[in-house]
Amino acid sequence: MRHILIIGIGAGNPEHITVQAINALNRADVLFIPTKGAKKAELAEVRRDICALYVTRPDSRTVEFAVPVRRTEGRSYTESVDEWHASIAVTYEELLERELSEGQIGAFLVWGDPMLYDSTIRIVERVRMRGRVPFGFDVIPGITSLQALCASHRIPLNLVGKPVEITTGRQLVESFPEKTATAAVMLDGEQAFHKIEDPEAEIYWGAYLGTPDEIVISGRLDEVKDEILRTRAEARERMGWIMDIYLLRRGADFDD
Repeated sequence: MRHILIIGIGAGNPEHITVQAINALNRADVLFIPTKGAKKAELAEVRRDICALYVTRPDSRTVEFAVPVRRTEGRSYTESVDEWHASIAVTYEELLERELSEGQIGAFLVWGDPMLYDSTIRIVERVRMRGRVPFGFDVIPGITSLQALCASHRIPLNLVGKPVEITTGRQLVESFPEKTATAAVMLDGEQAFHKIEDPEAEIYWGAYLGTPDEIVISGRLDEVKDEILRTRAEARERMGWIMDIYLLRRGADFDD
């Protein structure tokens, strides 16, 4: 039977990769590298760099594939994501059938950690449930952008004895600060932090974490949010894409 490894490769720094992940890369007969167009060519390049640095078995090979584009016109967010995942599942299925022989191992290199705001596990499970190409799979964890953010700002993730909510920009205004004192916000294309009016809130923002282009800004939300918006827009214009994350906090007390 074919086997798949879903490998977390960290937030952008090749040194984020774990020993377990390196060993997994070297178990794979085929390494699948997604491409997302010219604007996000650097994301594929980081994967290539990781393979060049850590893959030592001479008989492994890389296979690059284009990721289908998510279509949003006339669809709700849930509908568009479900259709997108279905399209990617078909792509994965074709890759496994075409590129992997019985008994071989294939690996998908996943940004950050496969369990945190990434859908590779869901999509691979969707392919497996279709039953056309039988296979098993394992997941190898990786350093997340949330970990990289806290490390770059030199802060703990949680306040003492307090919970942390990991959420999206769409849901931030529903929970912060009324329901949670610390919110880690991912997938915020609308910069929802700009709608938060709280003089006690602090923000720790970062983009391109772990890469040479890393940018971090922190401070009182009402004092730095315009700077973050401006910096983010300039970076996106310069790079053609952006990956960012931030932590919102109220009542920052880091004493044990």
